Amino acid sequence: MMDHSVNADADRVAAALMDGQIVLLPTDTVIGLAACPTQAEAVARVFDLKARARSKNLPIMIAAQDQIDMLGGIANSAVEKMLSSGHMPGPLTVALGVDATRAPDWLQDREEIAFRIPNDALLLAVLRRTGPLLVTSANRSGQETPNTTEAALAQLNGAPDVVVAGVGRGSQPSTLVNCRVTPARIERLGAVSENEIATILEGLQ
Repeated sequence: MMDHSVNADADRVAAALMDGQIVLLPTDTVIGLAACPTQAEAVARVFDLKARARSKNLPIMIAAQDQIDMLGGIANSAVEKMLSSGHMPGPLTVALGVDATRAPDWLQDREEIAFRIPNDALLLAVLRRTGPLLVTSANRSGQETPNTTEAALAQLNGAPDVVVAGVGRGSQPSTLVNCRVTPARIERLGAVSENEIATILEGLQ
């Protein structure tokens, strides 16, 4: 049974996100900034807080594998290996192609998305309430992500609306693997090592 305080926090965070607010919170990797993808103004503010170029898409967090289809994700054999690797949920982000006929409106014109399933009780509870969210590391673009919400607030270009105070549970961001290309390749090395990724993908052409 989920802790009552987690449910209460999840209700508060989910309500804020659905209302168009930005939330700063710890994750199972580093401190993150979260926004609801259907709230265009909130999404734009995330880019501003990070001083990040709008051309760089924000990663998506989901609660479970069945939400990949909801996003129009095209799950090839490399994606299937990632999903069954033991790092889902966990510090593994996967990029894959998008089928525009199945994708929601907020993914219009996107040919690729990157998603992760966090290994974090609060985030998973929030995601079950809101559906997929845009969640990105809480750092200014080009700088290392602070490991506390307090340090993140000092670095960001402005302030989020809601802060869930705490410490990131990992010292590294997730490893990002692009499974849209063949062979799949690591685009950001993080908590899951290069050797582990090679082992997961072993046997694929």
